[in-house]
Amino acid sequence: MKLFDLIKRFHKDESGAVTVDWVVLTAAIVGLGIAVLASVRSGVEHVADEIESALTSAEVRQLGTLN
Repeated sequence: MKLFDLIKRFHKDESGAVTVDWVVLTAAIVGLGIAVLASVRSGVEHVADEIESALTSAEVRQLGTLN
C-alpha cells in the first residue's frame, strides 16, 4: 500500500505545475514570434529593395545660391 499512497500523493501535488505552465506558454510565444518574423522577412526585404532602387535612381537638383 505504500507505493500506491506515494503515487496518489504525487498525483495530487501541484507545487511545480505553475512553473511548467509558464515555461510551456513562454516557449509557445517565442515560437510564434519566430514564425511571424520568418514569414514577414521576405516581404520586408522586397520593400527595402524597392526603396533602395527608387532612392538611388532619384535625381538631386541643385538650387544654386540663395540671395
